[in-house]
Amino acid sequence: MIQRFLFRFSFLFFLLFIFLMANEVLPLSNPVYDTYMEPFHVVIPWIGRHILHLPYEIKDFPLGSFDTTYDYVMLLCVTVISLVGAIAWMVIQKDDEKEPVLNYWLTAFIRYYCAYSMFSYGLAKVYKLQFGFPSPGSLSQPLGSYSPMHLAWAFFGYSRGYNYLMGMAEIVSGLLLLYRRTTRLGAILLLVVMVNVMAVNYGYDVCLKLMSTALVLMALFLLGQDRRRLIQFFILNRVTMPASEWTPKFRRKWMERGRVFLKYGFTLFILYSINRAAFTFMDGYSDHRKVSAFHGIFNVEKFIKNGDTLAPLLTDTTRWRRLIVNEQGGVTYASVRMMNDTATSWQIRSDTSTHRLVISKRTDTAVRYHFNYTFLGTDSLRLQGQWKGDSVTVVLRKYDLKKFTLVNRGFHWINEVPFQR
Repeated sequence: MIQRFLFRFSFLFFLLFIFLMANEVLPLSNPVYDTYMEPFHVVIPWIGRHILHLPYEIKDFPLGSFDTTYDYVMLLCVTVISLVGAIAWMVIQKDDEKEPVLNYWLTAFIRYYCAYSMFSYGLAKVYKLQFGFPSPGSLSQPLGSYSPMHLAWAFFGYSRGYNYLMGMAEIVSGLLLLYRRTTRLGAILLLVVMVNVMAVNYGYDVCLKLMSTALVLMALFLLGQDRRRLIQFFILNRVTMPASEWTPKFRRKWMERGRVFLKYGFTLFILYSINRAAFTFMDGYSDHRKVSAFHGIFNVEKFIKNGDTLAPLLTDTTRWRRLIVNEQGGVTYASVRMMNDTATSWQIRSDTSTHRLVISKRTDTAVRYHFNYTFLGTDSLRLQGQWKGDSVTVVLRKYDLKKFTLVNRGFHWINEVPFQR
């Protein structure tokens, strides 16, 4: 009875989770998802306000995070509905001869969902789109000011080889999950990969805890289908018999051929769509993207304010110390760091024909300042304009990023002594 209840709970929980907490796995599915999720954008905030009595309003459109209050309340709803549904199912129908059929289709659905998820994550690492090499801002930022997630992204982004290893492990696990005969091996590899991902997400406060935990639970569900055989083989060192499970029988050959066509056709479409999206993003996010002369770290050599040259005093809160520019995804981000190391975030738009520069605040684009810029040689830049009500002239010199040990160290087969700085 317990086993039957757990299956029914799992059946409801995984289906609701996949449909209500989408992982953007299927291409072109977002419009459909957005349509049927509209009512929940009203229901979930209402539950938070009137049932859970949260001290703040739930935002129904999170920006980049998959661990928002909205997501946790949705997970609570999915769990409660699955629990109540499983209990009602047990009361209404104690025995169900169709459970092997339901188990087959649920297992197949989870297999393909996990496989397509692994393709998406894996190719993002192979193309090095998820973890980029540390930006100029990251290279100049003190380690102690890193957030745990920023530290993890810098760690993974540094090594292209490690990205290849992680990506290929995820892709291989996805490929193995596409076939019933290799599902067990694929689920084992999926579990190993996703436990590591889950540990990173929890250990470094990455906002993907719910999704990685769900994929771990799905891997355990797939392995749970053969728990007795796995225990006999790996622990008890006993001979195991081949698995016997219900599989659909097609009376006509064209139906079987149609199944195979749909399976491989849809999989190829998924892979094509993911690769196409990856190549599109490479122009703006890969380590080899094209950047302008503004990209980099500029140290301020001279700062003239209203005709007076300000000395580089660490107590000065108005003089610039450094301008850090990072171009990514078609947007130019900038950080202005003052002499006392306080920093503000900005966006930059440049006009190469008029040599004009507009610096606007990232949080409020209405706050903007206009400059004329001139490149003095290959590594110097002069800005002239208005800054917070003052007339300023700033002369900056570009810092060679190859001078950073993290950039120039590279790989060495032989290390006579540990190179740890």
